[in-house]
Amino acid sequence: MSAHCHDHGCNADTSQARDPRWRRALWVALVVNAGMFLVEVTGGLSAESAALLADAVDFAADAVNYGLSLAVIGLAAVWGSRVAWLKGWAMALYGLGVLVHAGWLAWQGSSPHAPTMGSIGLLALVANLGVAVMLYRFRKGDANAESVWLCSRNDALANIAIVLAALGVFGTGAAWPDLVVAGIIAALGVSGGLRVLRSARHELRAHAHA
Repeated sequence: MSAHCHDHGCNADTSQARDPRWRRALWVALVVNAGMFLVEVTGGLSAESAALLADAVDFAADAVNYGLSLAVIGLAAVWGSRVAWLKGWAMALYGLGVLVHAGWLAWQGSSPHAPTMGSIGLLALVANLGVAVMLYRFRKGDANAESVWLCSRNDALANIAIVLAALGVFGTGAAWPDLVVAGIIAALGVSGGLRVLRSARHELRAHAHA
């Protein structure tokens, strides 16, 4: 790398790759997200909840995210930027997919089971808050590290919304709180994906001129 490095800093990726805490944090995050994917798929199908199923797909995507981040540790910095660019697209497309799925459930007219939504939402919130706190110190790294932090942050916000949606479904007996939260999760995915894409593009330009 040369002086063409931008505000994320050239040395952030190199020093972070040597930090065993970063590698351990990614492994823990991967295991947590893979496990919660299985929990939310089962619970989402049982409860007929668009928000839980959307969040389950998000957990799966994040497990892949952490796995890719582990794969590029120690490689040239440009590979981290390339992976971040792919993950940005994945996050944005995931958000659009959630919107389509929520629309399909709305058309079906199904009503989710609020207690299942609430209990699994709380469990997921605890898991994601733990991951977010663990990754907080690494949020100022390169675009790849930023994407990892954004995923964990978005997940925690989404789980808070799911718990509130469960209360809304319980209080109203209607499906619309669940569908609204599914839309919020989708918006977080799209906005986070676009932010990562912008950072990754900036880094890839810097690498090209290095």
